[in-house]
Amino acid sequence: MDTTLIYSSPITIKLRPLLATSIRYSSSTVSMSKSPETGDDRRRKVVVCGGGVIGVCTAYFLAKSGAAVTVVEQSSVACAASGKAGGFLALDWCDGGPVSSLARASFNLHRSLSDELDGHSSYGYRPLTTLSVSIDESEIGPSGRVKNLPSWVNGPAQKSNSIGTVQTTAQVHPQLFTRCLMTTAVEKYGAEVVIGRLERVGFENERVDSVVLDGGRVINADSVVLALGPWSSKLALLSSLFRVYGLKAHSIVLQPKEPDAISPHALFLTYHPAQGGKPMDPEVYPRPTGEVYVCGMSSTEEVPDDPDQVTPNPESIRMLKQVAGNVSTHLKEGEAQVKAEQACFLPSTDDGIPVIGELRGMKGCFVATGHSCWGILNGPATGASLAELVMDGRARLVDLSPFSPSRFIAI
Repeated sequence: MDTTLIYSSPITIKLRPLLATSIRYSSSTVSMSKSPETGDDRRRKVVVCGGGVIGVCTAYFLAKSGAAVTVVEQSSVACAASGKAGGFLALDWCDGGPVSSLARASFNLHRSLSDELDGHSSYGYRPLTTLSVSIDESEIGPSGRVKNLPSWVNGPAQKSNSIGTVQTTAQVHPQLFTRCLMTTAVEKYGAEVVIGRLERVGFENERVDSVVLDGGRVINADSVVLALGPWSSKLALLSSLFRVYGLKAHSIVLQPKEPDAISPHALFLTYHPAQGGKPMDPEVYPRPTGEVYVCGMSSTEEVPDDPDQVTPNPESIRMLKQVAGNVSTHLKEGEAQVKAEQACFLPSTDDGIPVIGELRGMKGCFVATGHSCWGILNGPATGASLAELVMDGRARLVDLSPFSPSRFIAI
């Protein structure tokens, strides 16, 4: 049965129906662009494969630029890392490497998007102070003697340093951000969401012309963007060119009984377990929703075929709960409700650099993946730059040449 719904004007809808069906809106605000094949004045058809933050940001800026955008997602928008990440943003933490310009542009885009979309209330964008904190389980007593600590961090902390200010670090709720952007792209700019599994990309004369979904459905396209995250390794077209592997990261979401006691301080921990255990580096992010997100305990594992099959390791979750309780009495069992125990795969490349650009010899076929732990931060600039490349033939916001997929091809 065809689940496509067509509306003649923008309406307010609940998010769940948007993600469960393919919804198309018409909008008089969308401009026209010339087809790259014929030069005719019609909207360029772009299919974005992947409903995570990278795919959704790309779809948003493409649709805003006048393209007729269809997002293909296997499960639901922001169902994987983009819904389970911390949402931490940093202006200059990538300085000194090839990702620096991408990160700086994206940090600023996050701020402007929050104004444009009223994100302060809808998806929790806010600047915050970031601290490096050392905690040793073997120590007894509260951490009142340690300078710079907020009052709610009252476990056995040994030292604390400021590593980010409200000018250089911020946060979003990643799932709400991704879904807010997707809903805006649908309602305001006429994008479409299709739930289905990508089978292959279709080509004619070395130029992309379609995507084929599981079950045989064909969606015609002038351009295709493959933003598949760690599932890039499942598509032969990409796995034959470069390797993307998944780093499995665990997290819990806590709801303290006294959320007002938790100030907006992101914590990067050096955590020493009792009895000489190996030090760990978990992270703690209070959110404007009143929740507290705690993450860490990473491992390299095989990425399952279906995002819904990703499950956390019980021992990793147990350890994160222990960490939370030693950071703050507000986060101890009995003082905070556990709202989520989860895991996700961060898409990583062998050289640690994202892959963004057009595939050599495959005109109109673009890729954006491999952002690792910085996917939420770098989503907006990746999407905006890639949209420029797709629509205009060159990216102006950020030089994408360091991220070209051609770097993996031996010359």
